[in-house]
Amino acid sequence: MQLDRREVAAIFAGGFLGAVARAELSEALPADPGRWPWATFLVNIAGAFLLGYFATRLQERLPLSAYRRPFLGTGICGGLTTFSTMQLELLQMLDAHRIGLALAYAAASVGLGFAAVALATNLVRRASWTR
Repeated sequence: MQLDRREVAAIFAGGFLGAVARAELSEALPADPGRWPWATFLVNIAGAFLLGYFATRLQERLPLSAYRRPFLGTGICGGLTTFSTMQLELLQMLDAHRIGLALAYAAASVGLGFAAVALATNLVRRASWTR
C-alpha cells in the first residue's frame, strides 16, 4: 500500500486545528473531578455534530475528494474530540465517589452525541443546496 503524503498532511493539518480548539476550550473551562467537565463535554458533542454534518455532506452532497474527509473527519473531528479524556474524567469522578455525576456524564455524553449526529445528518439531508 502506497502512503499518500497529501492525505497524511490533510489529517495532520485538521488534527492540529481540532486539537488547538480543544486545548483552548480546556484552558477556558478547567475540569474539576467533583464537577461537570464542560470543556470535554462540549468538544465531544460539537465533534459528534460536526462529524455527522461532514460525513453526510461529503458523501451525499459534494463531489468526491481525496482530502476533504481526512482533513475534516479524521483530522478536525479526531483532534477536537477526546473520548480518552472523558474516560479519565469518569474514573476521577468515581474515585471522588461522585457516582451519580459519573453516570449522568456518561449517559449525557453518549445520548447527546448520538442526537447531535442525527441532527446534523438530518439538517444536511433537508437543506436545499444551490449550485
